[in-house]
Amino acid sequence: MDRIRIRGGRALNGSVPISGAKNATLPLMAAALLADGPLTLTNAPDLADIATMRALLVQHGLSVEHDKAARTLTLSGSATQLEAPYDIVRKMRASVLVLGPLVARHGRARVSLPGGCAIGTRPVDLHIKGLQEMGAEIEITAGYIEAKAPAGGLRGARILFPQVSVGATENLLMAACLAQGETELVNAAREPEITDLAMCLMRMGARIEGIGTDRLRVEGGATLLPATHPIVPDRIEAGTYACAAAITGGTLHLEGARLEHLGSVARVLREAGVDVAETHTGLNVSRMNGLRGADVMTEPFPGFATDMQAQFMALMCVAEGASMITETIFENRFMHVPELTRMGARINFHGSSAIVRGVPKLSGAPVMATDLRASVSLVLAGLAAEGETIVNRVYHLDRGYERVEAKLAAVGAEIERLPN
Repeated sequence: MDRIRIRGGRALNGSVPISGAKNATLPLMAAALLADGPLTLTNAPDLADIATMRALLVQHGLSVEHDKAARTLTLSGSATQLEAPYDIVRKMRASVLVLGPLVARHGRARVSLPGGCAIGTRPVDLHIKGLQEMGAEIEITAGYIEAKAPAGGLRGARILFPQVSVGATENLLMAACLAQGETELVNAAREPEITDLAMCLMRMGARIEGIGTDRLRVEGGATLLPATHPIVPDRIEAGTYACAAAITGGTLHLEGARLEHLGSVARVLREAGVDVAETHTGLNVSRMNGLRGADVMTEPFPGFATDMQAQFMALMCVAEGASMITETIFENRFMHVPELTRMGARINFHGSSAIVRGVPKLSGAPVMATDLRASVSLVLAGLAAEGETIVNRVYHLDRGYERVEAKLAAVGAEIERLPN
């Protein structure tokens, strides 16, 4: 497995291009199952998760062309294989997004449960319950979701989510486009990626009202047609590079980033002493007069994104004073804490909250990446640390950050990828 070596202590200055959002691209790719296409997606990132979704859709029978130079994905054809096998789905939870489109268009689907997922309190049960309310018969057998639409296809329904779920909102929004009658999604997720998906579906001919709100209304039964859609910039990548500017004391221009997509992340960064200013081409980010501790609690958009929690924790490790970071979205998402403490961070956590007491400096050390966002938090810490940091198991980074070492090196970081 590759490693990344960082020699910290260098302020980052310059411009960083923000790629298309991974979390928008994956449901947009699944939306291609709703029509023969072609569906052309521009501003497409080159990431491991995109390759996984491409492999899944190809085995379903679609043609997927990824022009990396032009940054486009072109998807066309109709599904001929209605099973999403475990060998692919286990690699990425977002693979379950093929469930709604397959059942809506073809009347049935057999989709593996994501690896390690038990039906119950985990979010995938909201996908299943929503489809059942639309008339689908669903059984869980041998680790697979087996779904069958009623005669005449899925029916519109009023679906009230007991808790906000991005994936369930996406899956049911896509299914509703082909269902008969009106579907209302209440307490729907409002993330920019949901809005992006809805706008793409509208370009394909879907009829959707309430875009950007927590109440989406879909008039089903539309025939979806070929379309071209630009993928929204990645707000999590933008937030990550904002933290990189702040933790190193530099100034970065984040090309293409949009302030409204950051939600409360921008507000909290400002509370911590980081200047975030919108320009006509993106965002300028710099540290002002020193970093201050700030408290955060992760919440659905427009609240503080759970996908920014680890990066903000790394930033708070070198801030003056203390900060409390509370994780409310995912359990067991403090796996980066032991690795940050290896670098000299002072962090105590219990349950869903962590207290971070800032230190004057971090020290480089060998650390182990445990997941995507934890990985990049260790890179951020390495950028600020004295000496050399080796981040192991960086394949996690490749799932969600495009050319991270090249982008950082271009703005002054001393960073390189080391093949094993």
